[in-house]
Amino acid sequence: MKSVNIHEAKTHLSKLVEQAAHGEPFIIAKAGKPMVKVVAIDSPTEKKVQRMGFMKGKISIPDNFDRIFEKEIERMFYGEE
Repeated sequence: MKSVNIHEAKTHLSKLVEQAAHGEPFIIAKAGKPMVKVVAIDSPTEKKVQRMGFMKGKISIPDNFDRIFEKEIERMFYGEE
């Protein structure tokens, strides 16, 4: 993302605003420190990351998942058989 200093932003404000309106946001900095981010009103501020299914195909759950360690858990609750 482009960063401009305040002086440059004042000098080229109309051009920068037009670019932001077309989906090219920019940051205005003061003394090299980012101060504000300029984005179009109708554009999302950040891309939303799709979290559901991001590990699909990378892990597997065993068929007996709900019964894993069944005997050990019973021993913890009821003691030795």
